[in-house]
Amino acid sequence: MQQNTSIVRWVFIAATAIVVGLIIWNTLSFFKELKENERQKMQIFAEAFKEVSSSTILINANISKISTEAIRLNSTTPMISFSHADSIYNSKNIDERILKSPSKRDALIKEFKSEYKPLELKYEGKIFQTVYFGNSPLINKLKYYPAILIVILMLFVTVIYYFNETAKSSIQNKLWAGMAKETAHQIGTPLSSLVGWTEILRSENVNPEYILEMEKDIKRLETITDRFSKVGSKPKLAKADIVSETILAYDYLKSRSSKLIHFKISTPTSPIYVKLNSQLFGWTIENLVKNGIDAMRGKGDIEVIVETGPKNALIYITDTGKGIPKRYHKRIFTTGFTSKKRGWGLGLSLAKRIVHEYHNGNIRVLKSVQDKGTTFVISLPIIDNA
Repeated sequence: MQQNTSIVRWVFIAATAIVVGLIIWNTLSFFKELKENERQKMQIFAEAFKEVSSSTILINANISKISTEAIRLNSTTPMISFSHADSIYNSKNIDERILKSPSKRDALIKEFKSEYKPLELKYEGKIFQTVYFGNSPLINKLKYYPAILIVILMLFVTVIYYFNETAKSSIQNKLWAGMAKETAHQIGTPLSSLVGWTEILRSENVNPEYILEMEKDIKRLETITDRFSKVGSKPKLAKADIVSETILAYDYLKSRSSKLIHFKISTPTSPIYVKLNSQLFGWTIENLVKNGIDAMRGKGDIEVIVETGPKNALIYITDTGKGIPKRYHKRIFTTGFTSKKRGWGLGLSLAKRIVHEYHNGNIRVLKSVQDKGTTFVISLPIIDNA
């Protein structure tokens, strides 16, 4: 069903592009034809003058009268005629102020010359009048139509692309929310049983240390369940110290990771307050650290640094893994993209969603060097400490 919808969508896009392309082609053809008609009209105008000028009984005064009358009858084409006998300019369909200004008039004549070859009217082999003419207002309007249609086509394609991407994103978001809530529901049932079993074990005088460790893992499962239940809904943000929250996530990951991973953290001594959902933020740190551990193949260094910027809290997470090629720096945050043989490509996409959409922050690859490691940076807006 989805595949058929996609095919119909692309067929519609192709058909629309063809229709717009035909409109552009027809407009260009019409423009060329109209321009040629305009040129032919002026040629007929010139030939008429030549016929009249060949009469031996015609005197200069009559020629000037006929010339002026011919110009008067023209209602569309902008024209300037120059009489060589008395050095007088006449015009039609042109602002009189232009004709009276020598600089503007000469500039317009130059423009006309670039559009059409001036008509030279002769009497007894001598040029008595030169007519300069340019494109009519209709042609001037038409010549911009192809460009306008192309812009419209580009806007249309952009809208279709945006619509397509939005539709895909909406489907992904619904899928995410559905899977996450179902996961939370599925985990919830055995989790309730585990809580009951810990109570039974406590009554059976089992070593308290065993029960304590079980309770830690149960609490962790409860946190994971709560995280998944928040996917697809707007989480509540509260004022929190990003320093202490980062340390909390760091300590948990350090205690649960292999001894072959060397952890290091550097934070300010004073708190930095931001609007935060602690559980989702901890999930983001966890995803980035685990991504780094995978890149190091279970052995290397993880460094976490928290700093204060002018307006943002900055959290840097660095690993000593294989690095990320520059061409992938943006794609790695796309849902489903992964460079691993085994992986769903969800971790970094989820981290971006949490930081961008929920916390109005930013996450990006700060730097990455092949076989030396990668540094991610998270930026979150600071709020007043008061």
